[in-house]
Amino acid sequence: MNTTDLSKYDNSWYRPGSFFKRACWFVLNGLFIKASLIPIYSFKVFLLRSFGATMGIGIIIKPGVIIKYPWLLEIGDHCWIGEGVWIDNLAKVSLGKHVCLSQGAMILCGNHDFRKQHFDLSVAPVTLEDGVWIGAKAVVCPGITCYSHAVLAVGGVAVKNLEAYSIYQGNPCVRIRGRIID
Repeated sequence: MNTTDLSKYDNSWYRPGSFFKRACWFVLNGLFIKASLIPIYSFKVFLLRSFGATMGIGIIIKPGVIIKYPWLLEIGDHCWIGEGVWIDNLAKVSLGKHVCLSQGAMILCGNHDFRKQHFDLSVAPVTLEDGVWIGAKAVVCPGITCYSHAVLAVGGVAVKNLEAYSIYQGNPCVRIRGRIID
């Protein structure tokens, strides 16, 4: 039986941008996006655009947000990103229009392959279509698509795609009913 050997872990194949670009973003993200020094949403959107994010209009970004790589981020019009949201976008993350990420939600694009001796890194994009709501402390795993107006309830973990106009809860999440919008 093989064992895990993290001393041989190698993700040198993964190049999400130049060292300089990543270092600059790390500092600016900490000062202006994650911190509450500048609570002006338009400045945060400007900063994200400056680093290559595609941003719509009317976007609200609360304090405490962490965005790994803005150049791998697309956000549509009138999206809300709540306090403490972590967008760990090692791959592309696309948010449609009117998407809400509640407090402490996590969007994950990376994981490690536990079947591999060296714990290889794997990445996959995440797509949240128009009207999706990710509840507080909920997690969307790599490679997931949440279709139009799906809801992932508080603390839910999406390990499979979420159907349109459906509400999910639990870990792993299960569909509990349809979403009806009046």
